[in-house]
Amino acid sequence: MTAAIRPRALPLAVLAACAAGLLALNGCVALGLEHPPTAEQPLPTVASPSPTAKGSARGDGAVLTDEQARDALITQTDLGAPWAATRGAATWRDGMLKATTEATKCQRLLDALYADELLGGPARVAVGLDDADTDAQLRYQIGARRPAEVDAQLAWLRTMPADCARFTATTETDLVEDVQVSEVTLPEVGDAREGLHVTVATTTSDDQQVVLTLDVAAVRVGSDAFALTNGGLGDVPNDATQAAVQIGALRLGAVRKQGRVQV
Repeated sequence: MTAAIRPRALPLAVLAACAAGLLALNGCVALGLEHPPTAEQPLPTVASPSPTAKGSARGDGAVLTDEQARDALITQTDLGAPWAATRGAATWRDGMLKATTEATKCQRLLDALYADELLGGPARVAVGLDDADTDAQLRYQIGARRPAEVDAQLAWLRTMPADCARFTATTETDLVEDVQVSEVTLPEVGDAREGLHVTVATTTSDDQQVVLTLDVAAVRVGSDAFALTNGGLGDVPNDATQAAVQIGALRLGAVRKQGRVQV
């Protein structure tokens, strides 16, 4: 394994009002954006189903066992400081991504982002990492879908910058959001890939502007695939996204190769 890639520290321009605790309490609470933006109930650092026997066949067509899939996850060491094991699910997930829109095609995107199912179904294994300096959160998962299903999901994601370039949505607290979607170029890794840049802007009840920024990536490597979201309040430079995609593809490929050797 090559040495871990350590991108530069990400100087995320976090929304100053919330980060400094200057936003009126009712505004932050309405969005679920208390500082730090983490939920009271912690999100497991690594979430996975019960492990299957090594080398056992899977109904979804994936080559890796669950144990190998866990080995393919990226870690905080890969991204370097200030990334660390997550402190819990970011509260902007409920506050801003749990929303509805009259644009049917775009509702599917909101639902996938909120449920963390960019590959079209629940993850086999997942890890959450937090940037302690900026309160950004990165969620990385290995999927459990057949290659044809992953490719279909990638093809759908590819339509989002055109079909959902800009639309409005409404949160459960009746905040109106301006959502914009554009394409993100990813490293040329894996067999198929797609990246999106999503911004969700709204104004709180006390006229404070809040912007959630998400980098989204999904990559298929042979019969297996991974996806990630890198999000936070304000502008999220995609250095960590690019590094996670690069490292994730290399690691997944290496674990797949190991698996074939052991068979």
